[in-house]
Amino acid sequence: MLISSPQNPKIKSLKKLDKASERREENIFVIEGMRELCLADRAGYEIMELFICEELLAQSETYNLQKCQLKNTESYTITKAVYESLAYRGTTEGVIATAKPKQHLLNDLKLSACPLILVIEGVEKPGNLGAMLRTCDAAGIDAVIVCETKTDIYNPNTVRSSVGTVFTNHIAVAPSSEVLAFLREHHIKSYAAELTSTETYFQKDFSKPTAIVVGDEATGLSTEWMQAADEHIKIPMLGEIDSLNVSVSAAILLYEVVRQRGKALYTT
Repeated sequence: MLISSPQNPKIKSLKKLDKASERREENIFVIEGMRELCLADRAGYEIMELFICEELLAQSETYNLQKCQLKNTESYTITKAVYESLAYRGTTEGVIATAKPKQHLLNDLKLSACPLILVIEGVEKPGNLGAMLRTCDAAGIDAVIVCETKTDIYNPNTVRSSVGTVFTNHIAVAPSSEVLAFLREHHIKSYAAELTSTETYFQKDFSKPTAIVVGDEATGLSTEWMQAADEHIKIPMLGEIDSLNVSVSAAILLYEVVRQRGKALYTT
């Protein structure tokens, strides 16, 4: 079936999924891009509908699409104009899909004997959340726990900026109080990243079970985390500015843990 009008009911419904309230109500979110789609499929997400612009889909990407299982998925062909009215990216690949979200429960997390967790509290910008998920995948950490966030992990910009790693990470979403109880129950030491700490991150020993806790760069961590965290750490600011982007801070701290634990950063 070819869809050539942006006013088509399916296209109008797809555009509504920009809003978190619509995603929650319909229990559906949007995936854009071949790599993202294949990662979601590999992670066991239920892909509902597939919208393909054949004019933009390269032959190699057609082959990649065939490698995805995509069982019980309805497929539609759309024109370039319709695709461009939907796409978030400046560089288009010709593939957009809808999928069912998963539940992300604390008790479903599978941790190693010496886990490394990133706790993200109150982050507002979906691009920052996506960038941190990308770092977490790259660093091979055990889990990401999101609490009191002002965005959601299935925001289209989060999916896009994570380059699909929203599907590869082990993620839980829970209130801060439950996260703190979870960390205590599993004997995981929490390190709150905050500017007023008197100790820098490279003064700490991260060889034991560790949770790095970061907050929104505008407001920082809540009083609850500031009071309950086991230790506070900071990244020293040696120039004129007094802070870093939260996703950059998270990357610095996580890779220090990886470095201390002697994990291989490069493979041959």
